[in-house]
Amino acid sequence: MAGTLFLVATPIGNLKDMTERGIEVLNQADLIAAEDTRNSIKLLNHFDIKTPMTSYHEYNKYEKADSLISALLAGKNIALITDAGTPGISDPGEVLVQKCYENGINVTSLPGCCALINALIISGLPTRRFSFEAFLPSDKKERNRILNELRTDTRTIILYEAPHHLLRTLKELRDVLGNREIALCKELTKKFENVNRTDLDSAVEYYTENEPKGEFVLVLSGENPSVIENNERESWSDFSIEEHMDFYLEQGLDKKDAMKKVAENRGISKRDVYQALLK
Repeated sequence: MAGTLFLVATPIGNLKDMTERGIEVLNQADLIAAEDTRNSIKLLNHFDIKTPMTSYHEYNKYEKADSLISALLAGKNIALITDAGTPGISDPGEVLVQKCYENGINVTSLPGCCALINALIISGLPTRRFSFEAFLPSDKKERNRILNELRTDTRTIILYEAPHHLLRTLKELRDVLGNREIALCKELTKKFENVNRTDLDSAVEYYTENEPKGEFVLVLSGENPSVIENNERESWSDFSIEEHMDFYLEQGLDKKDAMKKVAENRGISKRDVYQALLK
């Protein structure tokens, strides 16, 4: 009978946040797969956990996943941990989880710390709807594509950033998204936890003069829906209502649905569209 993969959340700063169940599973597992064994040994030593540990990280996530799958199929129970927080979130653990399902292996999670959620709930920004982009890609084309997608995202936006890239990222966000509200969160759950509520203009100015230190979680306000609506209406202002109708009719919409779309795009009633077409 195959074993089980346990996704065990670990503290993101304060070791007191480790759950009793997490400690129990780490003690009882046959093997712990850790993102960085040098970092994780501190956690294991603190809680006197003697379970064998192996490395599972970004640079061996495919080939090592195969050996871990073999162990699981042989009946071993494996606990997966990341350096800090919840494995599988912006983490190579997602590859191992996918392979487990491909091989019929049971996967379960032990809830606990997650930096993006901690930052979101203390940011003071809306929490009902949010998007998480982790670290922006280094590839320039892909990075620009994502930044432009975020420009019209009305949800609260969460990003991770390292200190040596922070200023560049803040400038790019300001240039593409405009001067949004932002909460810069660092040292989460630690003694010197800090949340800097400001805007992108002010953040760029501050970190131009002050060297960033520590890993950051950036929480930004989404675009105002009314701004998107106004921009969309402006984009149709150069078209006559007849041309606007033709655009949707050529896409295969019937006349009724085309009139509805034109009315929505222009912020007018369907009756107004109908009257304009009669002229």
